[in-house]
Amino acid sequence: MVTPRVRPMGERAFLLDVGALDEVLPLHAALAATRPAGVIDLVPAARTVLVRVDPRVLPPAAARSWALGAATETREATDAAAPPVELDIAYDGADLADTARLLGVDAHELARRHAEADWRVAFTGFAPGFGYLVSDDWTFDVPRLESPRTRVPAGSVGLAGVFSGAYPRDTPGGWRLIGTTTAPLFDPDAASPALLEPGARVRFRPAPAAVTAAPSTPIESRSPVTYGRPERQVVTGERLHAGDDGAPAGAAPTGRSIRVVEPGLLTTLQDLGREGAGSVGVAVSGALDRGALRTANRLVGNPEGVAGLEVTMGGLRAVAEADLWVAVTGAWGTVRLDGREVDPYEAHAWRAGSELHLDWFAHGARGYVAVRGGLDAHAALGSRATDLLAGLGPAALRAGDVVGVRDDAAGPVPVAPPVGWGAPHDDELELELAPGPRADWFAPAALATLYDTVWTVSNHADRVGARLDGPELARLRSGELASEGMVPGALQVPPSGRPTILLADGPVTGGYPVIAVVTDASLDLVAQARPGTRIRFRHARPGG
Repeated sequence: MVTPRVRPMGERAFLLDVGALDEVLPLHAALAATRPAGVIDLVPAARTVLVRVDPRVLPPAAARSWALGAATETREATDAAAPPVELDIAYDGADLADTARLLGVDAHELARRHAEADWRVAFTGFAPGFGYLVSDDWTFDVPRLESPRTRVPAGSVGLAGVFSGAYPRDTPGGWRLIGTTTAPLFDPDAASPALLEPGARVRFRPAPAAVTAAPSTPIESRSPVTYGRPERQVVTGERLHAGDDGAPAGAAPTGRSIRVVEPGLLTTLQDLGREGAGSVGVAVSGALDRGALRTANRLVGNPEGVAGLEVTMGGLRAVAEADLWVAVTGAWGTVRLDGREVDPYEAHAWRAGSELHLDWFAHGARGYVAVRGGLDAHAALGSRATDLLAGLGPAALRAGDVVGVRDDAAGPVPVAPPVGWGAPHDDELELELAPGPRADWFAPAALATLYDTVWTVSNHADRVGARLDGPELARLRSGELASEGMVPGALQVPPSGRPTILLADGPVTGGYPVIAVVTDASLDLVAQARPGTRIRFRHARPGG
């Protein structure tokens, strides 16, 4: 096995770069076989494996030493005796005929080669359960569409570059679509949520009438041409479900609830997120201002990580359907309870039938509402957090929604607030940056520009990321970067040269170079940045 190059990804993660796709799965297998406590996630990608670490359990230096030692072990990435996952496919994709012509074959030949290839999952990303499939039998390199589709239907099977893949849910996409499958590609309630996990072998099994050669006829009206191959054993993807609601063991719902009258601009349920599922394409998600959620929960006697409401820019109105306790933290604005103004960062009795109103925020972008006992929702992968990009967790709240209250309180309501508080600073923020893995892609002056510029948060800021306005960061290297693991706080630089700070719902893998990474301690500050907020970067203090 090639000795990988270690590239920093902030202060809590690093990339092991082996430079070639065929080295990634053996490396990932070696790491997974000897994974110590404190390694949160291992995310394989096109040429790298991302290692995420909890420094409270495992010092990053020790993690790097372990990873390099494990990389010297030669391991098979898959069990060759294991039956492949078989995906039933109809070759009826909208781009089948055009792609075949582009590659110099007809539609039947393209479908035959695709179906007869032995595929394996190199890595996942883009969306939960989306596997990037590669095969030694596949000799084509397929260009992506010049203009990506705004919606690719779930189950679409496509080609891009040397990869094939199937879309687990409706998403935008630029792959050339050659077919459809009805296989259950991703089930968040299953013990193994992704049907196609890294290293798995995959075969496509054509339906008895499987190839549609018409280039532009709508899929529903096409007349398929028969094509098939011998039947083989099918791994159906049936999976063991965990518990009644997929959640860890804990206190049950109580029958108490709150009713949403107005959700404001955007209100979602958030806890501290779902760590450890990056290898199957699932982002961390959870509260963007984790400190504010933790504080709100402590104020009402909850464990720090139970679910509360994240309210973007204010405007929430909600009514208690039973006697409750409530606390509001984070962004600052007028808070009214039963028509009277109350202080944030303090627990208040919320009587049945009375309304909680968070006015539009004057400072900061996201407020947090904690209810004693914690808010309830169906848990996905051990978390009740809403991930709007991936479609995991409960939907964003709407008027009329009723949210249950659990009984997860850990102690009494504190007599006094545990910490002091003040309005968030949202005019100018100073954020610490740790090294990124691809600083060598940029001109030396780019780093000086990064730290000397006063950047501005653009109007393109949400839970996925915050795009910054400012000068262009000049590159030394052009072209695309092969997809590699990402982390919240990664400062990605697209071809425009202006960076975006990835946040909790950001992609698990990405193809833009990361010049630096916002430190974990600074990430909560980004949560409160509004469009127009000025940002200055400085180097992270050693050990900070």
